[in-house]
Amino acid sequence: MEELIIEPGRTERNYWRDLWRFRELLYFLAYRDILVRYKQTVLGVAWALIKPALTMAIFVAFRRMTKMPASDVPDVLLVYSALLPWQFFSLALTEASTSLILNTNLISKIYFPRLLVPAGAVVTSLVDFGITLSFLAVLMFWYNFAPGWQILLMLPLVLLTFALAIGTGLLVAALNVEYRDFRYIVPFVVQFGLFVSPIAIETSKVPAKWRLALSLNPMTGIIDAFRWSILRGRTVIDPVSIYFSVAITTFFLWYGVWYFRRTERGFADVI
Repeated sequence: MEELIIEPGRTERNYWRDLWRFRELLYFLAYRDILVRYKQTVLGVAWALIKPALTMAIFVAFRRMTKMPASDVPDVLLVYSALLPWQFFSLALTEASTSLILNTNLISKIYFPRLLVPAGAVVTSLVDFGITLSFLAVLMFWYNFAPGWQILLMLPLVLLTFALAIGTGLLVAALNVEYRDFRYIVPFVVQFGLFVSPIAIETSKVPAKWRLALSLNPMTGIIDAFRWSILRGRTVIDPVSIYFSVAITTFFLWYGVWYFRRTERGFADVI
C-alpha cells in the first residue's frame, strides 16, 4: 500500500518561482479589472481623465486666488505634471487595498501566490496613468512646450512610484483582511496625502522650515522629479526629498512584502 507524504513548506520554497509560473494569472487579473472598470460606462476611458482634469482646475484656481509665487511654466502644466504620479499612486493604493477582499472566491478555492492579486491592481493603474499621460501630451502641444532630454528620467520615476505603490498596497491589502476598518482609513489617507503633497506649489518655494517635514512624504521627491523631468528642468529638485523618497520607498517595499508573506497563509481562513 502506497503512502502519501505531504511535505510541509513546499509551497514556501517554491513561492517566488510560482510568481513567474502564475504570471499569466497576473495578466488575466489586470485585464479583467480594466474591463470591469470601463464596462457599461457612458464616457468609457474618459473617466480616467475627468478626475485629474477637475483636480487640476481646482489647484490652478487655488494658485491664482491665493497669488502663489509665479513659476517659469504655465500653471496648468505645473499642476498637471505633479498630478500624474500622485494620480497613479493614489489609484494603485486604493485598488490594491481592497483587491484581496474583492477576490475572496478565488483566494479561498485554489492555490496561487496571493501577492499577484494586489500586484494586478497596481498594474491596472498603469493603464489609467497612460491615459493621463496622453492628455499631458495634448496640454504640452497646446502650450507649445516640448519636453527636453530630461524626459528620459520619467521611466525610472514611474518604476519608483510603482515600487512605492506595490509596497504600500501589499501592506494595506494584508491589513485590510485582518482589520476591515482599513477600508475607511485608506480613502482618508489618500485625501490627506493629496493636500500635503506639493501639487499646487513647488517644494523649492515652500518656507525652508517646512521643507524637511514635507520631504517625509515619499511622494514629494517623486513629484518634484516628475516636474523636473517633464518641464525641461525648469523647476528645482530638492535632493533631500529625493533621498527620502528612495529610502522610504525601499523600506515600504521590503516591509510590505515581508508583512504580506507573514500573514498570507491565513488569508483563506480569515476571508
